[in-house]
Amino acid sequence: VQLQAFGGALVQAGGSLRLSCAASGTISNGVVMGWWRQPPGKQREFVASITAGDTTAYTDSVKSRFTISRGNARNTMILQMNSLKADDTAHYYCKVTSNGIVYWGQGTQVTVSS
Repeated sequence: VQLQAFGGALVQAGGSLRLSCAASGTISNGVVMGWWRQPPGKQREFVASITAGDTTAYTDSVKSRFTISRGNARNTMILQMNSLKADDTAHYYCKVTSNGIVYWGQGTQVTVSS
């Protein structure tokens, strides 16, 4: 399984960005897809996830601002990020768990200027 993430950019605080992740390869029907991020000098942290049944979960700091969804193409995932804050600055990684195996993409950089 290979993952490609797109959409990172430099944006002003209060702005919006849309990240996308495309997974290729053999994906199980019970796949869980998600986004993690690693702020500068900090550990990687959970952002949001979506199951095959479209159940979503978010870390508290992004609830009501970020929305995770599946894309129109199979095995794609979208993270719509609104009302961005400087604290959202991080390298964002997409993650897929398929048949108990965890796959990570190379990530995309999001920088929010205050």
